[in-house]
Amino acid sequence: PCNQFGKQAPGTGEEIAATCRSEYLVPYQIFEKIEVNGENEEPLYAYLKKEQPFKDITGDGARKLKMVLKVMDRHYKDNDDIKWNFTKFLVDREGNVVQRFEPTESLEDVKARVKELL
Repeated sequence: PCNQFGKQAPGTGEEIAATCRSEYLVPYQIFEKIEVNGENEEPLYAYLKKEQPFKDITGDGARKLKMVLKVMDRHYKDNDDIKWNFTKFLVDREGNVVQRFEPTESLEDVKARVKELL
């Protein structure tokens, strides 16, 4: 969980995990609440962003997300920050960060790329 995107995760890590389990029946472990951008960002995210910089927002909902981002930061295109929840990074078996998927990109595209790497 991260609260850097429209303040969508204001609770504690424990509260967020409890909500995910009770309301959404999430069966997997929910990690601690962290920051993915800025001076307190987790080192893993600094590495992921360095390996796969931001390119563009594409896919369904891209236009709407771009409008939101422009209001929040009109220079959002000029940095590699995580732009919104559910940005995904694909890492291969050797530990190489091979692709970054923005939150508006199709999960079918993610799935297809994973299959290519298997």
